[in-house]
Amino acid sequence: MSVRVAVECLTWRRWSCLRGRQSVMAAASRRECSKLATKQQDKLPKRSTFPPAPSATHDWIGPPNPLSNMRPIVYRVPPNESVLERRLRNMRQETEDWNHQFWSQQNLTFGKEKDAFIVSQLKANGLTERDQQGRRRTLTSEEMSVFYKDFLDKNRQRHINYNKEWYRRNLSITFLMARVALHNLWKRVGRTKRRNTPAT
Repeated sequence: MSVRVAVECLTWRRWSCLRGRQSVMAAASRRECSKLATKQQDKLPKRSTFPPAPSATHDWIGPPNPLSNMRPIVYRVPPNESVLERRLRNMRQETEDWNHQFWSQQNLTFGKEKDAFIVSQLKANGLTERDQQGRRRTLTSEEMSVFYKDFLDKNRQRHINYNKEWYRRNLSITFLMARVALHNLWKRVGRTKRRNTPAT
C-alpha cells in the first residue's frame, strides 16, 4: 500500500468518525431544542377565540378555521371612511362569511359521507372499523376513488352554483375597488389643486 493510499484511508476514517460524532451531537441538539420549544410553548398564552377590533392601518388575518380551512379576516377601517369604502368593506366581509359558511357545510358533509362510505365498505368485506392493535382501518386509494367520484358527481350542480356566485361577487368587489381608487384619486387631485391655487 502506497503512502498516499494509506494517508487517504486514514483521512477517510477520521472523517467518518468525525461525521459519526457530528450526527450524534446533532441528534442530541435536536432533542434539546425540541424540549426547549415544548417548554416555551407551555409558557405562551393560549390563543384567544375573540377576533380583534378592526385596525385603522391594516387587516387582521387569523389562523385557519378547523371547519372551513379558511383564515378569518377583520378588514381595516380607515379613518374618515367614505360611504363607498364602507360598502366595499362590507361586501368583502359578507363574501368572506359566505365563503366560510359554504366550505364549513361542504367539509362537514364530505367528512360524514366519507366515514359512512369507509364503514360500509369495511362491513361489506367482513372487517371491523379497527384492527387487532386498535388502529382504524383505511381503504386503498382505488377504493376511495369510487367515493370521491360519487361525491363530486352528487355535488356537481352545487359547485357550479358556488363558482357562479364566487365570480359574481369578485367582479362586484373588483368594480367597487376601482370606484374607490378613482374616488380617492379625485380627492387627492382636488387637494393638490386647492394647495396650488394662489389666494386672491
